[in-house]
Amino acid sequence: EDEEEARILGSDNLLLVAKTEDDVSNLEVCVLEGDQDNMFVHHDFMLSSFPLAVEWLDYRVGRKAGEEGGGNYVAVATFEPHIEIWDLDTMESMYPDLVLGAADKKAQRKARGKTHNDFHTDAVMGLSWNKNVRNLLASSSADTTVKLWDLGAAKCVQSYSHHKDKVQAVKWHPSEASVMLTGGYDKRVGALDSRAPAAISWWGVDDDVESIMWDAHSPSHFYVATEAGTVRYFDIRTANAKGNAAPVYTLVAHDEAVSAMDQHPTIPGLLVTGSADETVKVWDVRDNKPSMVVSRNLDVGNVFAAVFCPDEPMLMAVGGSNGEPRIWDISSSADVRQVFGDAMGAHATAPKRALIGLQNDDEQDADESRDAVISEMYGAGGAPAGEDDASMASDSDS
Repeated sequence: EDEEEARILGSDNLLLVAKTEDDVSNLEVCVLEGDQDNMFVHHDFMLSSFPLAVEWLDYRVGRKAGEEGGGNYVAVATFEPHIEIWDLDTMESMYPDLVLGAADKKAQRKARGKTHNDFHTDAVMGLSWNKNVRNLLASSSADTTVKLWDLGAAKCVQSYSHHKDKVQAVKWHPSEASVMLTGGYDKRVGALDSRAPAAISWWGVDDDVESIMWDAHSPSHFYVATEAGTVRYFDIRTANAKGNAAPVYTLVAHDEAVSAMDQHPTIPGLLVTGSADETVKVWDVRDNKPSMVVSRNLDVGNVFAAVFCPDEPMLMAVGGSNGEPRIWDISSSADVRQVFGDAMGAHATAPKRALIGLQNDDEQDADESRDAVISEMYGAGGAPAGEDDASMASDSDS
């Protein structure tokens, strides 16, 4: 029975939620049951410190290093200067399968406040796994450096010091395997070939960089979201020696920092932003003429993450400061259906349920109590057809 409850079906989707409650940090592996619109915590891992970024990867490390085939892992960046990598397929793990960083704590303490070529010396703020060269993981840090890690050797193989302040984000190019994008608190975004780091193209922005993203539908372009609430869209081909190339357009997206950003994987021009102003907005940026489609407050607090599901792309996972994630079906918005209906295909009709949250213990206890009452009244067979729903409806009305 326990094995059956723990089984994850092919129709299920997994959501990773990194959170801190009462000074305890953990990573929750949540299951969204595709046929029931029900989401629950399947298992979790205790983290060493406050989480700042997570990145999924399928390269086998630790106990399964060298085995054939892909895996199911997550790299977690925290306020600590190291990176934890956990095997998501292993329940009740006490320790990560791999830790990237200084093994010698004395050397780590000695390097505090400085930079080191072999490990980070301050909080790790961003992560990006290279899907084209699967053993490579890039990290950005408050120590002003970007580091390239060989997962097979479990060590840093290159350190980049091109930023002058904390480096908030790093992203590998989706098709050019050696090209990466970095953005920092020095109000600059850099693009470089990891094999020739001396040649860097620069772009300036109006405030600290919050997040960066390559345009998957036009890989010569990228988005930059800032602390000032703006999103800038750049063409990498316009880079110049002064680093002052103008963006294709600037979107004044929010009143506060744009802390989350994603684009629809199959519908070009559908951009989503999330902010510290507690709203999530859907934008139509086709033809480089951005216009807002819909704005929603999903009751997650300050928005920290907003990511589309790769297998069910009308579903978006949104997380924020209250620690309770939401799954939003954006096709539930009549405005989204009206603007993008032709590109949405079978999703152009309103779904049964627009918003899904985690089932908490109180809800589960209520369901079990309800089933127990019905069993006592009618026996193991349950309530007669139609009577169950009617009786529960009258209870809720009262």
